[in-house]
Amino acid sequence: MDIIGTSSYPPHKYLRGIWNRVAGRLDSLISDSLLVLIARIAIAAIFFMSGRTKVTDFLTITPSTYELFRTEYSLPFISPELAAHLSTYSEHLFPVLLVVGLFTRLSALALLGMTFVIEVFIYPDAWPTHLSWAGLLLLIVARGAGALSLDRRLGIR
Repeated sequence: MDIIGTSSYPPHKYLRGIWNRVAGRLDSLISDSLLVLIARIAIAAIFFMSGRTKVTDFLTITPSTYELFRTEYSLPFISPELAAHLSTYSEHLFPVLLVVGLFTRLSALALLGMTFVIEVFIYPDAWPTHLSWAGLLLLIVARGAGALSLDRRLGIR
């Protein structure tokens, strides 16, 4: 017997076996529920913190936010004032719902739609960032909220 294995058990199979045991252990330690919880918190933080930059006090939209939607965030087919309200309130509501895991798939879809609008109409060159957001949101849409959620407690898929 040599260091890696025996002549009847090739080294690549021996190493693959070790790797597969490590991978199996990682699978058992990191559940889908944990992955989705981390994704929910991570993407919620991004959107919530963005929403907080648009308001003072609790939810008073700042004049600079309206100006931002008139200039840099200008969208076709929607007034800057309406866009400012929809964006700001969405960036507060949907992240909170994601963190508590209530109507999670709907919240993730709403933020995915917002990400699409931002990518297409506002910052098309920021696709690597938006793709990372979409990856987290698509995981949540596909897997749901997981075990640690109000959705699970209420029987909502």
